[in-house]
Amino acid sequence: MTDTAARQADSPTGPTDPAETVPPALSAPARGQTLGDLLRRSAARSPGRTALVWGERRDTFAQLDDAVNRTAHALRERGVERGDRVALLSRNCRSFVVLYFALARLGAISVPINFMLGGEEIGYILRHSGASGLVIEDALAEGAEAALAGLEPDAVRLRGWITLDGAIPRPSGWEPVEVWEEHPDGTEPGDGPAEDDPVQLMYTSGTESRPKGVMLSSRGLIAQYASVMVDGGMTGDDVEAHALPLYHCAQLHCFLTPDIALGATSVVLGGPDPETLLRTVERERVTKLFCPPTVWVALLRSPAFERYDLSSLRKGYYGASVMPVEVLRELAERLPNVRLTNFYGQTEMSPLATVLGPEEQSSRAGSAGRPALNVETRLVDEEGVPVPPGVVGEITHRSPHAMLGYWRDPERTAEVFSGGWFHSGDLGVLDEDGYLYVVDRKKDMIKTGGENVASREVEEALYLHPAVAEAAVIGIPHPYWIEAVTAVVVPRAGAEVRAEEVRAHCAERLAGFKVPKYVTVLEALPKNPSGKILKRSLREEFAHLSAGNDDPA
Repeated sequence: MTDTAARQADSPTGPTDPAETVPPALSAPARGQTLGDLLRRSAARSPGRTALVWGERRDTFAQLDDAVNRTAHALRERGVERGDRVALLSRNCRSFVVLYFALARLGAISVPINFMLGGEEIGYILRHSGASGLVIEDALAEGAEAALAGLEPDAVRLRGWITLDGAIPRPSGWEPVEVWEEHPDGTEPGDGPAEDDPVQLMYTSGTESRPKGVMLSSRGLIAQYASVMVDGGMTGDDVEAHALPLYHCAQLHCFLTPDIALGATSVVLGGPDPETLLRTVERERVTKLFCPPTVWVALLRSPAFERYDLSSLRKGYYGASVMPVEVLRELAERLPNVRLTNFYGQTEMSPLATVLGPEEQSSRAGSAGRPALNVETRLVDEEGVPVPPGVVGEITHRSPHAMLGYWRDPERTAEVFSGGWFHSGDLGVLDEDGYLYVVDRKKDMIKTGGENVASREVEEALYLHPAVAEAAVIGIPHPYWIEAVTAVVVPRAGAEVRAEEVRAHCAERLAGFKVPKYVTVLEALPKNPSGKILKRSLREEFAHLSAGNDDPA
């Protein structure tokens, strides 16, 4: 008897000959789990619990599940099939949530679009994704019509209209989405996606080039939901306010969909207006809140901060960009009962990669934490070789969270998955205990006079200035330094910021080559709807500052 035969004979499960195993197709329907299943399961467990709050409307899980089923049947009758792409161009609203789940139930691919984009940019995404359907918010009709004007007349057949403004007349050819929820069939539609089918195309911000379509699957997303639930301490008792855009991966996939899966209550807001958000926390007794650092700063600076009862708030999350250490300390002082958690990642990771927990906020201030539950992380040099602790390298991950790839871009997909790891494009350093400190995006690293300057390090110094409310540091072309470190700051209310004072302040804390050569004061920093500071816009706006200046001083 061969060794292999002996092992098989002794095995309690018997031989492993493929002919004797169960064909996967037989068990797949019973074993499957897709994005569309999550809401149905919560509705079965907690049918009467409040799932979604939008203005004065409240949907239980049973009601939301029913609306999703009816909408899915209506979409199918209008020609939407498995694998079709349907774009969603809308601010946060109830209809966005219903459509997102309805498309997932059908196996169609939702394509959320940044509502700040112009007509040409929207048109590019519609063309690149091959979208056959588009649903828009009424106030965004002008950009949508401009985008459609550049396409073939019949390219986008399904056209849905979400009425939020009420004063904007609906053009011919657009159907109100409210009608779709009135479909007579409220049963579960069949023939949904497989676990590894693309279920969503998330388009990146396109800071380096044209936006890339990130393909996300149910398997990857659900693995990510498990990580955020466990590492984020999330439960079905949570009440969460969702103020950041749902077209963005962070709010949609780190918070809203996990809440739906857990049976928690989601209060959807149209945007992160500070007073509206604070009022909502008091009125709905919100226990859980995610904000990028810029929005946390806006809440802290709002005159309304002290007027509302925020005692229900227990869990706070930040991410999307680095939280200045000084702001972190202020949050701990003014919201002492809130346990803060930092989520770091990117769209291609669905998006979570690493987590810094509540107990580590003080001792590891400024860190992005350690790999999430279902993630491995390592740092590598330009040859892909792992670097030791204390050495800057590119952050790479291996995880079921990772995207399937970039839509219609196999070359770029192969590049970012080289060596069997996803290459993030971020630079970082690990300490001896495995905690990650993000140094910068590769594109945000400033190369000045032969030295590398991390914009984040200079920003941390600027936030220590008592008159500075917000700060962004960029590199602009310079004839001598190649790139000049440039600070763009927003003063606190009632304060005045002088450039020389800022430079002197930085000189006390930073090496000379890191001190900003230029300091510019603005009333507000440009941001996208997810709260990220648009450094590309700042680079373009202030590129002229060094023109004609070749003084090496």
